[in-house]
Amino acid sequence: MVKPYEQRFPWQLDWNLLRTFMVVVEQRGISRAADFLGLKQPTISSALKRLEQTTGQVLIIRKPNEFKVTRAGQVLYSECSSIFGAVSQLPSLLQTNEEELRGHIFVAVASHVISAHFDDMLHDFSQRHPKVTFSFSVAESEEVMGRVTQNRASVGICLMHDIPAGLKASVLYREYFALFCGPRHRLFDRPEIALSDLAGEASVAFQTEANDGPLEPVARLRARAKIASGWRGVSSNLHELRRMIVAGIGIGALPVHVAERDVALGRLRQLPPYDNLPLVNIYLLSNPERRMSEAETAFLAACEGMIASVDLEARTYR
Repeated sequence: MVKPYEQRFPWQLDWNLLRTFMVVVEQRGISRAADFLGLKQPTISSALKRLEQTTGQVLIIRKPNEFKVTRAGQVLYSECSSIFGAVSQLPSLLQTNEEELRGHIFVAVASHVISAHFDDMLHDFSQRHPKVTFSFSVAESEEVMGRVTQNRASVGICLMHDIPAGLKASVLYREYFALFCGPRHRLFDRPEIALSDLAGEASVAFQTEANDGPLEPVARLRARAKIASGWRGVSSNLHELRRMIVAGIGIGALPVHVAERDVALGRLRQLPPYDNLPLVNIYLLSNPERRMSEAETAFLAACEGMIASVDLEARTYR
């Protein structure tokens, strides 16, 4: 049997090349990867070439105006993500047998996660365990799922259409979506607005408002209002979507409880329809295969404890 240290490949491989390769894939280009890492483009290109020579595979097709990760590159990226996810856990895993709970919690979260119940739980946990530190990384829901799957996050909070195989998901809270316009929109100051007034209006949208996407119910709301097909603006970030609505670029859908403050301040106005609004689940996502640190285990238990103790109806924001 060949022992790990007798295999030539892991000893010949420059592990820094894997990190560079991951950044190239995630940034979708060598120039953007160079900017992200603070390096020059030829340095990134050379690193990628060395990795391809070491693996004996073409990992990325690089042509003018074309960037494509090959099948071998996709396999390597998935494995790299798992490797770096495992390595990132080491500091927390080594912090054992301490009088106080220590460690770091990596939370991958979609941009429009606003939950008073989660915030209360987070406050209580941080007060009980002052030596635990946190990182919150905002990403699209699909990327959040990917990070949890690849062990690159302690937990994830996101929207989902289908629960990925091998992961555990619980409804963290539920929220209703409605359509809104900003003060510069022609409908904002009308005394009364009918649903028919929205027909043909330009709109802005979340990127996940697509067929079979997690915000498909919101897409159906648009169809119900007969808003113009196609989007004038799109973003995966709630704050930037809100910015476009306030600026009058178009009508957009937002969680009702999130927009409530802006409505009260006269920055947004809710539009019809006002009944049968789409209800969307926001999930807490974890990976049973992840070897969690003591801090991560305690944090996940606190999240699940809150979910178990608070009725779902109370976690449904009107």
